[in-house]
Amino acid sequence: MTLSVGAHLVSVCPVTSSSHPVTTPARQRTWLRPMVSRTIDEEHRAATPLELLFDLTFVVAVAAVAAELAHGIAEEHAGEDLATYLMAFFAIWWAWMNFTWFASAYDCDDAPYRLLTLVQMSGVLVLAAGVHGMFEDRDFRVAVVGYVIMRLALVAQWARAARSDPDHRATALRYVVGVSAVQVAWLMRLALPESLGLVSFLVLAAVELLIPVWAERPSMTNWHPHHIAERYGLFTIIVLGECVLAGATAVQATIDEDGASAELVLVGAGSLGLLFALWWVYFLKDSGGGLARNRHLSFWWGYGHYVVFASLAALGAGLEVAAEAVAHHIEASDVLVASAVAVPVVVFLVTVWALHAPMGAAPAHSAVRMLLATLACLAVVPLVALGLPLGWAVLLLVVPPAALVVHHHAMSPPAQTRGQVAPSASI
Repeated sequence: MTLSVGAHLVSVCPVTSSSHPVTTPARQRTWLRPMVSRTIDEEHRAATPLELLFDLTFVVAVAAVAAELAHGIAEEHAGEDLATYLMAFFAIWWAWMNFTWFASAYDCDDAPYRLLTLVQMSGVLVLAAGVHGMFEDRDFRVAVVGYVIMRLALVAQWARAARSDPDHRATALRYVVGVSAVQVAWLMRLALPESLGLVSFLVLAAVELLIPVWAERPSMTNWHPHHIAERYGLFTIIVLGECVLAGATAVQATIDEDGASAELVLVGAGSLGLLFALWWVYFLKDSGGGLARNRHLSFWWGYGHYVVFASLAALGAGLEVAAEAVAHHIEASDVLVASAVAVPVVVFLVTVWALHAPMGAAPAHSAVRMLLATLACLAVVPLVALGLPLGWAVLLLVVPPAALVVHHHAMSPPAQTRGQVAPSASI
């Protein structure tokens, strides 16, 4: 709201959890705002256009690592490439996650905030440019530079928060010190021999994961539960979209080279049905409400989604290879390809259940249904070994997650009005 006071215009900012109403010159309203904590119960909090644009740059990185994993599966060196895939995906996910939680607490949408976000976006594109080198030559230099760019831009954001938000200054300064120190360590890691590559990565990744735990001890930041749930849901859709693109591209390439076939149609239909069923499973629960009631589970929820996102991207790689395998243009066996599709589905289902179970949204007795669903998915692999065509295998994998969806809706009381979430039933 803008008031006229004498010859000056004054902009009155909303009250935040850690400040009185702030008056700033109206000209500063867009270009520079105090980076104070947003309230945890802010109404109608939703993802911003900048956050959506930020996510789109991560599509490039996710697509790059999934394509490299697909190549590894097709060439029968998936085991060797899997470790590199998990390392590359950690860098992508961790940078995205830290931006997301910071924005939930401190998004002031002024010019410095937007420009530092642009720096982070440039960093993820640099990281994506280095993905091929990571897989082909085990050269991490470009990817690490991109990662460090993203992380140091976030350090600058935390420094702004430390200056503007005295109630959370100790927390913000811990982030500044911790994140800065570990970025130096990532750069120093490049000088280590390749034999220490995996061990050093695991050590530094563990340090990265511990920094928020340590930093948040003085006072937890004011993240918004429904905003966080929406942001994670949107990124889940983005990864699912990458799966659709990878599968559709592979199907199109096979049709262009060899023409359509009945089995290729089955792979295409099964891929789309499977992704749709997994999307439905993910959004069965009111995640925002669960986080609002269980703020102490924020680390469990946030960190656990590494497995959710990584398994979905790996599924996209598996579906891409399945389409290629129909034309028999790859070295991988049908059993390996079936495993590359079935295992990510199992990991996804189990992880989604595990994330909701502590929040009371998936009672312990639902573990039996989840166990049956995972066993049904894994049973597809020996069926392929016995001669089941890959097209039918992909189609059969739709059944277990679809059965979980049907059971959920059958056991849930109907919502009273459209858009109202019915009382939770277990997955």
